Amino acid sequence: MNARRASLVTGVLCVLAAGAWLALRDRGHSEIESDRLLLLVPDDASFTDPRVTVWLDAASEEGLHVVPMHDSRYLRPISDERKCAGLILPDAVHVQASDLFISTIRDYVANGGHLMLVYDAATKSLQDFYSSDRARTSDLAGVDYAFYKSLGSAMIEPGDASGAIRVMDELGIPPGKYFPFSDSASSQGGETQAQLRRYKFGDLDYPSFVTSANYSGEVLLRSNGSIAAGLHPFGRGSVLFVNLPVTPLAENTDGLPLHAFLKYFAERVLGLPFLLAVPDGIGGIVLNWHVDSNAAIQSLQEVSAWAMTRQGPYSIDITAGPDDYRIGDHEGFDVPGNPVSQELVRQLVRSGDEVGSHGGWMHDYFSAHVDKDPPEQLEKYLELNKTALEKVTGKPVVEYSAPNGNQPEWVTRWLEAHGFIAYYFTGDSGMGPTQGYRDGQRDGETIWAFPIVHLDRAASFEEMERLSVPLPIVESWLDALTSFTVRRRQVRLAYFHPPGILPYRRIVDRWFEKTAQLRQQGQFRWYTMAQIAKFLNSRKKVMWKLTERDGVASLDASAPTSLFHDTWKFPARKYSKPAVVHGSAEIVQDSDGWIVVAGDGNQLQVEARVPGK
Repeated sequence: MNARRASLVTGVLCVLAAGAWLALRDRGHSEIESDRLLLLVPDDASFTDPRVTVWLDAASEEGLHVVPMHDSRYLRPISDERKCAGLILPDAVHVQASDLFISTIRDYVANGGHLMLVYDAATKSLQDFYSSDRARTSDLAGVDYAFYKSLGSAMIEPGDASGAIRVMDELGIPPGKYFPFSDSASSQGGETQAQLRRYKFGDLDYPSFVTSANYSGEVLLRSNGSIAAGLHPFGRGSVLFVNLPVTPLAENTDGLPLHAFLKYFAERVLGLPFLLAVPDGIGGIVLNWHVDSNAAIQSLQEVSAWAMTRQGPYSIDITAGPDDYRIGDHEGFDVPGNPVSQELVRQLVRSGDEVGSHGGWMHDYFSAHVDKDPPEQLEKYLELNKTALEKVTGKPVVEYSAPNGNQPEWVTRWLEAHGFIAYYFTGDSGMGPTQGYRDGQRDGETIWAFPIVHLDRAASFEEMERLSVPLPIVESWLDALTSFTVRRRQVRLAYFHPPGILPYRRIVDRWFEKTAQLRQQGQFRWYTMAQIAKFLNSRKKVMWKLTERDGVASLDASAPTSLFHDTWKFPARKYSKPAVVHGSAEIVQDSDGWIVVAGDGNQLQVEARVPGK
């Protein structure tokens, strides 16, 4: 090779090397989304697997960014691939793991990373064996568990889930879903203890691994003396160990544990900003009235004089046909044929309430047959109910309540196909509005379930009366539920039947005096299912990201039409007061954070300093 050619080759190599260095430099300084949580899944798992999407959907509903990543990609020695706020090692889909993978995760946490380790994740080798008499991740969890060799199948046992009321609140679990819900009860270790409860049945059994006695962290929940959940320091990092099968639970109408711990990890452990699920960040309650039959006529007339009718709006769902138990019994509310019923419906519309369908045409008949008869024989009753109400109200019926809570999947599919966007739901109890899962499949795309809240085993007033719940307990629960929605800036659905509320007038009047004050202060709202469902469908189209550079966090958001009413929360312990760089927003201080309420416009950028960076 002559000197000129050698010089040319050397020059080309230098240019290529310089280009490669610049690319690496730019990649090292590129704006990686600083709030993303990596959901690690095995290489043979599809990102469309319901055991994966249930996490992604939960993150979207909680206003968080969870990104799925295959193990092999995470194991690559490329810094940008691993940049994240925290790691999630989920149960059910990630039972198997190699020693190299666990070692890499261990190094990540020891060097200051944060991990959410869930139930049976990584408890088996790649050959599908339990490799020792304790999980290889026991040191990460902070407690020994998965004692297969010594206990066999008895290493997992069912039990309740109990913890301090303070922890229940931090997990975002509403009062009544845990019981007792007040500090007046006896306490252990200086803090009042409560159990998670189940609507109607009370006792709630969740499977969990038997754990050893010693735990080197903060216990969040216990089950049968074992650690059901805890937060454990490891090296310079931390591990949130959740010893409950949250993925299968969420796939089968119990999404509260997954949502609660995911939000706790993001908000309490990592201090991440998140997109709130209520307009303007103002929490509230959907008060869902169920009008079953003509037995509601007199009570609706009586309630119309109560103070509660001067607030609202409410979701009022009606069974519209002339019959109730059987065809021809004339026990129905009879919207088409009864002028009194028609006028009551018109009054509700004039008051601004949302009138929806309560089942199909005959309350008790429809409830008894909806999950037994062929759907094609019952669809006509749903159509009759919808049409009758629309004729009187003059507006589309878009929300629904199932009689006696009986709603098989085919009904949800019919509702969504016919323009409904919301329905009351007895599954996923205690949660806010959700597009949940049943039998491992997501239940709808544009329609939202509104799970009920309950007080121990009772949800409606007549159930509380039947179970002899003391009146002071009922009143305290209503106050606690309202405070929960205000403080957490969330929405929950409570329901009742007009005849069942009559014995509780004094309690209800006092409750509405308090909600009136909160409304005047701009801290609380009454919502309808339709209002929230429309907002959430719009919220799903919001695109936003959070990046950090040189100690400054930047939130960039956009929407196809407008961001108006969309709201973010920045935890004050991690961020200074945000400032608007582009677009319009109102920024107010919360008790523990900054609330950024977007104004009109389809683009927004705000910045906040991250002290210490």
